[in-house]
Amino acid sequence: MKELQTVNEWYDVLEQSKENPLFVLKHSTTCPISAAAYNAFESSATGIPKYFLKVQDSRPVSNEIESNLRVEHQSPQLFLLKDGQAVWQATHYSISGSKIGKAVEEFGSK
Repeated sequence: MKELQTVNEWYDVLEQSKENPLFVLKHSTTCPISAAAYNAFESSATGIPKYFLKVQDSRPVSNEIESNLRVEHQSPQLFLLKDGQAVWQATHYSISGSKIGKAVEEFGSK
């Protein structure tokens, strides 16, 4: 899992998603729900690259994700990106190992 800290890193990841699907998690370091989502995401074995950002530390990246994907910000918020778009997303308690696995089954192939 790699942390995104700059807008340029976000654009690199968005570009990478045009070649292969990948996950991006918006994580709040002060929220217990986000901590649970982070743990579920971290422990899920997806075979798909995983990225995350700490919303409090990387607000410009979070704002750019919201703008680029045209999805209202929530935290925690998990996206499966493919072809430069969010093909799946989950928030709060919907971020679980089983739902991540279903997303990979449905959208995770190239």
